[in-house]
Amino acid sequence: MCGRARCSLRADDIPRAAHRGGQPSRTIDLDRYRPCYNFSPGWNMPVVRRDENSDGDDYVLHCMKWGLIPSFTKKNEKPDHYKMFNARSESINEKASFRRLIPKCRCLVAVEGFYEWKKDGSKKQPYYIHFKDGRPLVFAALYDSWKNLEGEIIYTFTIVTTSSSPSLQWLHDRMPVILGDKESTDKWLGGLSSSKLDTVLKPYAEPDLVWYPVTPAMGKPSFDGPECIKEIQLKKEDKNMISKFFTRKEIKKEEEAKGQEKSSHHDSVETDVHTSFKGEPKVEDCNEFSSPTDKSDVAKHLDDATGQGQVKRDYKEFSTDSDQGTYQTNVTQTSPLKKKREVKSNEDKQPTLFAYFTKS
Repeated sequence: MCGRARCSLRADDIPRAAHRGGQPSRTIDLDRYRPCYNFSPGWNMPVVRRDENSDGDDYVLHCMKWGLIPSFTKKNEKPDHYKMFNARSESINEKASFRRLIPKCRCLVAVEGFYEWKKDGSKKQPYYIHFKDGRPLVFAALYDSWKNLEGEIIYTFTIVTTSSSPSLQWLHDRMPVILGDKESTDKWLGGLSSSKLDTVLKPYAEPDLVWYPVTPAMGKPSFDGPECIKEIQLKKEDKNMISKFFTRKEIKKEEEAKGQEKSSHHDSVETDVHTSFKGEPKVEDCNEFSSPTDKSDVAKHLDDATGQGQVKRDYKEFSTDSDQGTYQTNVTQTSPLKKKREVKSNEDKQPTLFAYFTKS
């Protein structure tokens, strides 16, 4: 939105600021104009409009009140200039208050800059926005006339707004439509068809539009003078809030990139670990066959491979040729299960081949 502006230009400088050549065909109510550093809705400002009595490029310099009062407003109704001081470009073709004004009631508003507030909780910090080289800004606007109960005809206007440019989104989501050159002002005043309005009603995204913080005192409409546009130094924490806006997207992109990198690395490690373990024997298998001289392991292997009777006979033959003490120690430390099996084999009274040959 645009609710405050600076226009300290002389009245005769307004046409040149709006890219109009020559002299206006008429001037209306210019005596009501007072240059001001802090214009707000309800104040009189000079605007440039086409001369409805002329078919050429003649224009009129007309002082009007900022804040549109539609002509169909009741005569006994108290005008509210804050109700329609802006008109959204996206809906001017839809709302009756603006749609009927597009064909013949367009005008230009020349100012030196405008103000916008940055909200931070309950705090509001104003910023002054202007061209870097100091040239005036020209806004697209619509005007209308209304007759009050006393029979006085009052001309009012509204400034057309659009979405903010990328460089100003940190401050506000809306900005006035700035017509940056003569071509765009000619199109707006020259009766450009409604279907082509998008070519001029767009955000001004050039880098020559700059801003800086100013005193919160100018929030009062009565506060006027050069102090309104004097740059102030913000606290460090306030500056950080602004810088955070510009770096937020970059930080988010970096975090996403790092997250993807970590995820890729994790997947790679998992794949490598899985592959390396896939080719290795299980832990329990390694313990079971780690040493070919481990008598208990051999015994277990024999138990799994042959029948119960044949295993016992082979086992006794093997134990006779081996070191009895070492074998018993290995059995005790390695597998209680095999010790149990050994006890069971001692109780088994089945004759063996070894016993048979002994009897013989």
